[in-house]
Amino acid sequence: MRKLKSMGKIVKDMRYTIYSPLDGQPCADHDRATGEGVQPQEYTIIKMEVVPPFPAKMGVLEGRNVFLAAATLRPETMYGQTNCWVLPDGKYGAFEINDTEVFILTERAALNLAYQKLSRVPEKPTCLVELTGYDLIGLAVRSPLSFNEIIYALPMLTILTDKGTGIVTSVPSDAPDDYMALNDLKAKPAFRAKFGVKDEWVLPFEIVPIIDIPEFGDRAAEKVCLDLKIKSQNEKDKLAEAKKLVYLRGFTEGIMTVGEYAGRKVQEAKPLIRTKLIETGQAIIYSEPEKKVMSRSGDECVVALTDQWYITYGEPEWKKLSEECLSNMNLYSDETRHGFEHTLGWLNQWACSRSFGLGTRIPWDEEFLVESLSDSTIYMAYYTVAHFLQNGDMYGKSADLLNPAQMTDEVWEFLFCGGPHPKSSDIPSSVLYKMKQEFEYWYPFDLRVSGKDLIQNHLTFSIYNHTAIMSKDHWPRGFRCNGHIMLNSEKMSKSTGNFRTLRQAIEEFSADATRLSLADAGDGVDDANFVFETANTAILRLTKEIAWMEEILAAESSLRTGPPSTYTDRVFENEINIAVKMTEKNYQDYMFREALKTGFYDLQTARDEYRFSCGSGGMNRDLVWRFMDVQTRLITPFCPHYAEFVWRELLKKDGFVVKAGWPTADSPDLKLKKANKYLQDSIVLMRKLLNKQILGSKKPNKKGAPVTALPEDKLKGLIFKSTVGQAADFKRTQKLCMPFLRFKKDEAIKIGAEAMDLKLPFGEIEVLNVNLDLIKRQLGLEEVEVLSFTDPDAEAKAGSLASLLRQNAPAPGNPTAIFLPR
Repeated sequence: MRKLKSMGKIVKDMRYTIYSPLDGQPCADHDRATGEGVQPQEYTIIKMEVVPPFPAKMGVLEGRNVFLAAATLRPETMYGQTNCWVLPDGKYGAFEINDTEVFILTERAALNLAYQKLSRVPEKPTCLVELTGYDLIGLAVRSPLSFNEIIYALPMLTILTDKGTGIVTSVPSDAPDDYMALNDLKAKPAFRAKFGVKDEWVLPFEIVPIIDIPEFGDRAAEKVCLDLKIKSQNEKDKLAEAKKLVYLRGFTEGIMTVGEYAGRKVQEAKPLIRTKLIETGQAIIYSEPEKKVMSRSGDECVVALTDQWYITYGEPEWKKLSEECLSNMNLYSDETRHGFEHTLGWLNQWACSRSFGLGTRIPWDEEFLVESLSDSTIYMAYYTVAHFLQNGDMYGKSADLLNPAQMTDEVWEFLFCGGPHPKSSDIPSSVLYKMKQEFEYWYPFDLRVSGKDLIQNHLTFSIYNHTAIMSKDHWPRGFRCNGHIMLNSEKMSKSTGNFRTLRQAIEEFSADATRLSLADAGDGVDDANFVFETANTAILRLTKEIAWMEEILAAESSLRTGPPSTYTDRVFENEINIAVKMTEKNYQDYMFREALKTGFYDLQTARDEYRFSCGSGGMNRDLVWRFMDVQTRLITPFCPHYAEFVWRELLKKDGFVVKAGWPTADSPDLKLKKANKYLQDSIVLMRKLLNKQILGSKKPNKKGAPVTALPEDKLKGLIFKSTVGQAADFKRTQKLCMPFLRFKKDEAIKIGAEAMDLKLPFGEIEVLNVNLDLIKRQLGLEEVEVLSFTDPDAEAKAGSLASLLRQNAPAPGNPTAIFLPR
């Protein structure tokens, strides 16, 4: 921080900041139970002077300057006031602001003001009398800029007392809520009577046009309410839509039609009008949290005006460097990058000090400590030389090689910032250069792993501070951000009992099953979901895998020897190669769920498919051994205890699997993978057709007897593949085009543009013929024949089932089959 101070990037000023009254200090994001990222929202409080005489309940205020304090974000609209609003059931109070002025507002707003130097007793609101909204209805007030000399406080039922001051200005020309609420009062005598509202407080007041908006005119609220057919102030959704339409267009395109800034755009006039109201004492600045913020001590936070040190994040040149750094970083997901880009867009000066608590004293102003999120944003650099200072003891309790006093600013400048050799230092030059060598070896760091909630503060600070202090050669290269963790699809919570510590999970499920389930819980910045069922299934799956390997090793002599040679051998070997390559990439991308899928689940599926596909020849011994070797290495990061047991006790390998290295693999044959997928999908399709044909043959005809007697054994299968576009009589296959197009559309959604290739990368007949034995075994057929659908003899061979063949015509990559008694 001293370096940032010397660069002019830390300043001291009175600023508005989120503050915990109970803790007596600013409440940074890490100090909050709820409301991370929430910033102060600045309003203008319009001082509406209450006109005497006061009602009896307010008699204690006689002789004081009493104001209804209305918080607004639109001071430029005050010309059009027709009344002000209060919540009838709302709780208010008359609070002393200074020796002469009293504000009527909610206690919550008074507390915020008290911490903004606007209370007679600092940080303690003084309430002279408690009031309700009913006590305020009918109060006559003089409001700044209003064309109506006197306006009245009227009831509005939709006011929120946890936002603003509970007193709301009313400008029905430009605020749809105000327009509808005033309309309701004017149109409903019973409504007025319910709240004791006199006619003269409401009926004489008409809309005062003040802003002209293209397409909406100078009575925008009225027009949009009529356009949207809003009938009542209770239609919240429609009114919210109306406000969006009017407020945005009003600010960006509206033209003032009244006042000294008539003819100027609203966005130009707004700050000028606000400044004049404040300078003339008709308004004050007021801030409160954008949303509710609770500190970790259970205190609702306010906005306080505090004297603090600020880091000037957002400074244009500094921001430009940080954006350059970010553009060259590996962030592993688009969501993370968008999060950083968004934060760089809004992040501005940040309070980096606090009054008390744990932390480091600010070197040049020991009255303050460094705020936790601003502290240690480049601590990774310290780790590169920590062993010189702590002699291998993480707490620094052993005899140090160096003492802290020797680590002067000049030494740190030399080590981290390319500064000159610190001639005044008594640290031996050999040690200094060794420390610098360590830093240069480890920096820049390639990766820092942290939670997604720190993107909006600590991690962005880290980028800023690295770019300020260090050269481009030492800027961060990568952040991998993760989400929070849920338990069984629900938020972890001690209060509800949905909670496990890591130790509890290990004791309940074992270390490896816990690790596997954590990997399976999810990737990216989405919240991960640890599921008990997954952990229990992992125990069974790992146990079952050990049992299978023990069984295979016991019967090893029955395995087929020699090099892998069959089609199924080649497919399985290719799947192993794919698993090695894909899992390596997933680990590199820190996509652990995907790594578990490709390195364990998919590989086991390939092994099971291989077992079922080998037939009487059996599995190849070398391939089975390679599978066990590769799977053990791929799963080691997730299940190290399991992997070491398999490596040493079952496979009888020397050393430790964790030191065995990543398995080697040939480049995957994607053509072979597609051919095998085609084969497996075709077998599934043919099984469905066979079942359908068997069931269909058992349906009785009108006389109650089966149509045919198709046996369930000794069947012959005729497999037909399509040659659409190659037939001499194209009209014969023209009707296949639409089903084929639908098929290709679905395939394109699944695998992308590759689906639109004009030709399959393999020959369908070749793949089917090579695997006739597999097809027969899988379907329980005695004989299988592969034919072209356009073969002149196709329908003849189909015999009585020719019509069924025509109904289920094949398409490229999607064969069909019929089944006959042999």
